[in-house]
Amino acid sequence: MLELKNWLELINTVLTSGIVIFSGALLLYLIIYNLRTKVTRSFIGLLACVLITYFADLALVGVEGPGVATIWLRIQWIGITFTPAAYLDFSNALLATTGTQSKKRDIATRISYLLSAGVLLGVGFSDWIVRDGKLLPGTPRLFPGPLFPLFVLYFLTTVIWGTINVFWARSRCLTSTSRRRMTYLAATVAAPAAGVFPFLLITGVKGVTAGLGLWLLLVLGNIGVGWMLVVLAYSVAFFGALTPDRAVKHRLVRFLLRGPFAATLVVVVIIVASRTEQWIGLPGSRLVLFGAVATVILIQLGIELAKPLIDRALYRQDQPEIAWIQDLSNRLLTTTDLRQFLENVLTALCDLLRVKTAFITVIDGNTPHLEVVCGSLDPRTADKLPPEAWQTWSGETLSSSRRLERHNSLFVWNGYWLAPLYTQDQTRVIGVVGMTARAPEPDLTPEEREGLTSLLAQATAALEDRQLQQGIFSALEHIIPEIEDIQRRRGVMYYVGEEALTGFDLVENEEFRQSVHDALNHYWGGPNLTAQPLLSLRIVEHAVQEYGGNTIKGVRAVLREAIERLRPDGQRKMTAPEWLLYNILELKFLQGHKVREVAHRLVMSESDLYRKQRIAIEAVTQALAEMEEQESLKENGSSVQVDVAPQSTPSEATDPTTAV
Repeated sequence: MLELKNWLELINTVLTSGIVIFSGALLLYLIIYNLRTKVTRSFIGLLACVLITYFADLALVGVEGPGVATIWLRIQWIGITFTPAAYLDFSNALLATTGTQSKKRDIATRISYLLSAGVLLGVGFSDWIVRDGKLLPGTPRLFPGPLFPLFVLYFLTTVIWGTINVFWARSRCLTSTSRRRMTYLAATVAAPAAGVFPFLLITGVKGVTAGLGLWLLLVLGNIGVGWMLVVLAYSVAFFGALTPDRAVKHRLVRFLLRGPFAATLVVVVIIVASRTEQWIGLPGSRLVLFGAVATVILIQLGIELAKPLIDRALYRQDQPEIAWIQDLSNRLLTTTDLRQFLENVLTALCDLLRVKTAFITVIDGNTPHLEVVCGSLDPRTADKLPPEAWQTWSGETLSSSRRLERHNSLFVWNGYWLAPLYTQDQTRVIGVVGMTARAPEPDLTPEEREGLTSLLAQATAALEDRQLQQGIFSALEHIIPEIEDIQRRRGVMYYVGEEALTGFDLVENEEFRQSVHDALNHYWGGPNLTAQPLLSLRIVEHAVQEYGGNTIKGVRAVLREAIERLRPDGQRKMTAPEWLLYNILELKFLQGHKVREVAHRLVMSESDLYRKQRIAIEAVTQALAEMEEQESLKENGSSVQVDVAPQSTPSEATDPTTAV
């Protein structure tokens, strides 16, 4: 019985290590790839609570001093106390994605964070909630204080409220995809609360050590918590993602397999190797080293071999298209790939004809430029190449002052033999291959002529493929902004259903508000002036077309029009309340004055100017959203009158001097 208990304790340690590894890895993954949405940010806080709690559990393994154990047990309460608040925040963010906003829930979330902070202070500096316990074998614990039942009530109330919010969010989903994702969340959302809740404190038993039944429950509980955390993070990873679902799945699964899964197996090998020293007879340190290295190599090899099965499981119906895309990416030629291939062709050509120098000149827009050289060659050779070398093969006749001598399919020029590379339809020359002339006239043997024809065909095919790829890349550059906009709107449609179909709420979109703020700050120059999602607006696209494709001028025109919409009627006054927002925008961004100058002209402090500037930018965001809505209705054949003047008139709207 004792041996089984030891094994369960070992398994529990491994599972705790795995949860710590997976929680930390998933937290980093979401921070790197998907930090833009409120759902993800709130889930990151919840995941951080789980990470802190389980890391403290792991740190307590093998601790012998009661003082050190008490410190770690109180540190563990950082994760325990803030879990209810993070739980409520996460559920509130989920509800917001379905189109329902509530100031009461927002206030309740803030209050819960304050309560959690108060509980943490009580744990850290008093014995009212928990008090020092005992270092029992395998399960060191604190004992409940007088106010611990109130914390349990707060914890359960908040978690139940959050769970109700999640199920409410699921009921509001209108598409099968969103319902499926919310079902995953509803089924696994209890994992963080179940994992961090201090169950041992409820018993109140002070001297009882952990028995076999308790260890079995801990093992089963950690298995469930670990699995549900992965599913929960998998569901959250799709919120607000600008890439297709298949890309998110592939990236996340690849990250989990190569990162936390591999790290967990290494931990298992290290623990097992340290326990089997007496069986094998080798030093434990050597076994750990050999085992860790072998595990890392075998895992990477196994993942690579299993890649076709993983792709088939992830992509299912799209498997043929995905296979074609992957095959295309492997076959695409980069500039370096092309040059390496052409260098190999020239090397083979020099060996075939027994010459020291060969080169390939590419004809781009009737202008030659040197692409690849084998041997020594003057870089200006391509500039001196006569146009007749490629114009003749376009159906034109040689001029009377030609500098070329033609011998069948080759030309002789300036000590070189030249071979034009023409397209398959024989209408255009895309390049010229030159090689050192070993004789005044080409004296190729039948074998050399056959080899030369084969090598020239390979060079021609490579140049044609690159031109085709450049056309594809050029087309993709134009449609990628539209694809990003489609992906952004698709993510919203998943969770707000009909509301997304009737209009994308730009004003409530934090990313859009930030892009407007950045664009205004870079109005007279900077990368954020032409950043997404501002470029995805129809009004911006039309403005860019009006300015002949000049993106910078188009964006400036749209921003200027939005600001002018906020201009009140009548004569301009610098200190009048109704002119405040417009004056800030016009002076600060359109004219580019410094903050101190603007504050001086408007007779206000710099700190007050910053507060009013934030309100002014929100007004511009509102104006842009209304302009976009008008443009959308115009394209759909509808007409509507939208008045934005109340945004800045004191008689019909809030006085901007008091709106802070």
